[in-house]
Amino acid sequence: MIFQNRQDAGAQLAERLLVYKADHPIVIALPRGGVPVAAEVARRLEAPLDVLIVRKVGAPENPEYAIGALAEGGELWIREGAVRELGVTAPQLQALEARQQEEIVRRMERYRGGRPMVDVRGRLVLVVDDGLATGATMMAAVRALKAKGASRIVVAVPAAATSSATRIRSEVEAVVAIIEREDFHAIGQWYYDFSQVGDEEVVSILASSRPAQEPRAGTRQIEIAEGPLRLPGDLTQPEGCKGWVLFAHGSGSSRKSPRNTRVARTLNEAGLGTLLFDLLMPDEEDTRANVFDVRLLTERLLLATRWLRERAGGLPIGYFGASTGAAAALCAAAEPDNPVFAVVSRGGRPDLAGSCLPRVQVPVLLIVGGYDETVLRLNEEAARSLPKAKLVVVPKASHLFEEPGTLSRAIEHAVRWFTGNLSHAPHAPSRPTHSAR
Repeated sequence: MIFQNRQDAGAQLAERLLVYKADHPIVIALPRGGVPVAAEVARRLEAPLDVLIVRKVGAPENPEYAIGALAEGGELWIREGAVRELGVTAPQLQALEARQQEEIVRRMERYRGGRPMVDVRGRLVLVVDDGLATGATMMAAVRALKAKGASRIVVAVPAAATSSATRIRSEVEAVVAIIEREDFHAIGQWYYDFSQVGDEEVVSILASSRPAQEPRAGTRQIEIAEGPLRLPGDLTQPEGCKGWVLFAHGSGSSRKSPRNTRVARTLNEAGLGTLLFDLLMPDEEDTRANVFDVRLLTERLLLATRWLRERAGGLPIGYFGASTGAAAALCAAAEPDNPVFAVVSRGGRPDLAGSCLPRVQVPVLLIVGGYDETVLRLNEEAARSLPKAKLVVVPKASHLFEEPGTLSRAIEHAVRWFTGNLSHAPHAPSRPTHSAR
């Protein structure tokens, strides 16, 4: 059996783990490769997802050969036989451990942003990785979870070496593996696509896997009002906020869009505030023509911009638009007095901005999926009319960036664009208005 990718492996593994759903487990992933697998398990079991940082301790002369592993919290597991065979001294081992501890601290901060790990005391924990080869990192993880008070531990992997699975079974309640073989050479041999998982993908998956009802840190519910108009929104201001990004979603979407909230979380972690709001009231959404009324959407976006500028403390503002919302973002950015310094369009329809395009004087990033041929062509044409445009094509991505890893790549481009352009924008004094509250 060959898994198509880690997501496919996670979906199959989840089927084997459904028997634990009634026990309300916590799913703990070993980054980075274990995170996409665990995300599928957590989604199917409706369980919380978190990570436990574990680093392989490699031999002094061969870092790829594991002689042990170190987990966050200081839990160190050593393959005593390997250490004796290689003649690794105590000072060498201490130096190796210190080097991995530095990386563990970096990843803890990168992946959780200072947030503590989920409390596993007294809980069933399903600890997931993309495979089990030597078992060193998994053994350190199991010992660390026991030290943290987990009452039951089940190790779950798509593929495992029989010798490692047998050794770990003596430490846990169960080892669940779809493939368990004696002739196990490498984890990647069981995957058609075993491409590397990056930090950005881990962060994005963790952000999108948090319960929808869990508010982002610093988030509050707001309402943008003008006369009878009432537009609800979610405003998030991270500590040390360096700028703001206002979202203009597209047709058939809302401020609760999983894709946009995932983008917003990543922007917040990069130090940027976000405002996601509904451009239409519920009764307006029933009229399909409204979601394609770029002029109406632009007016609403300008109203929200005035509302945000009143409270932005002089920090620069950018727009993130999708679908028809991208056209509204470009039309709003074309207004001469609009304090916007950067625009990003993801799978957008900039062509619908029409005559506004040549008047947009701020940097514009157009992100399009490689499979979205019609929209790609429309973006290429629009880019020629924009004075400061850059077009980025995400390979193997369709319109909604649903293919594995594609949304993460789009988010990475967007974050770099905003952090780069907003960080160099001049601070402007806020101008109070009385048209919104």
